[in-house]
Amino acid sequence: MIPLHRRFDYLPWNDRPRIRWPQNARVAFWVVPNVEYYEYLPPAGGGPQQRGHDNPDFPAPNIPVFVRRDYGNRVGFWRMAKVLDKYRIRCTVNINLALLDHFPEERDAMVERGWDFCCHGMYNTRAAPKGMTPEQQRSFVRNCIALFKRATGKQLKGFNVLSRATEELPDILAEEGIVYHADYLHDDQPTPINVTRGKLVSIPYGGETNDSVMTSRNRPWELDTLFDMVRDAFDRLYAEGADNGTVLCLALHPWCSGYPYRIRDLERILDYVMSHDGVWQATADEIAEHYIAHHYDEAVAKIAQLKSAREQRSARRNS
Repeated sequence: MIPLHRRFDYLPWNDRPRIRWPQNARVAFWVVPNVEYYEYLPPAGGGPQQRGHDNPDFPAPNIPVFVRRDYGNRVGFWRMAKVLDKYRIRCTVNINLALLDHFPEERDAMVERGWDFCCHGMYNTRAAPKGMTPEQQRSFVRNCIALFKRATGKQLKGFNVLSRATEELPDILAEEGIVYHADYLHDDQPTPINVTRGKLVSIPYGGETNDSVMTSRNRPWELDTLFDMVRDAFDRLYAEGADNGTVLCLALHPWCSGYPYRIRDLERILDYVMSHDGVWQATADEIAEHYIAHHYDEAVAKIAQLKSAREQRSARRNS
């Protein structure tokens, strides 16, 4: 097994092969609604993340958390979808796969729009695959792929489980046909992930440009902060993208941005970003596949070159 800190090699920003996006775009912009299923009574043994049986500070049922997530699926999702349609955004849905069966109306709405999907676990109240053996993790990944195919007719290509990820997971994902992993918040461009077989790409996820970072605090005087953060991030990435293509991820949650007094921030963000030339509004599937086809091998070769140069410098110092 490759340790986590060896999964991605150091590739300094000032000495990288140039990434060229389609139509010579500067920024690849992917929009990620986190469409989640939060159980009213999570099963015991799922880990502290679910704030249920295993966390005495939040005994199940956690009614305040449950009803906010329920609002997201009842109302917030549909309000957000209308805005996303207005700007013709093709989303990458960070999906709790159980939702595909629990809320078929949402499933059908997303599939009809041609959105792509990234696996965000089965439920938002369960810690899997963390805590599983490698064999259990492989079974979990295979079950996720099969469930998704059955429910949507589409091939699953990405995973984003964040704090529930494991050291073994990248190898399993690559071996099972997944092409990207969006758990590592370590870069502003796609980067190769070291796996034992095949190819797997890290796609930058919006750990900071994320509505839950600000709006889940429920502090009304911060309403403008998300727009300001995304605008400033976009401006910098757009300027830098003139030399080397960058990625901006906008991570959304229907239970955050779907409220009537917050939806305006999403409209303002999309107004601003989509008014610029040189923006490739893409899904994570498209970004990963473009990178693998056009830039992956070049990045790997550059990493090998830099490693060799470092080793030579070290040998000279020690001689």
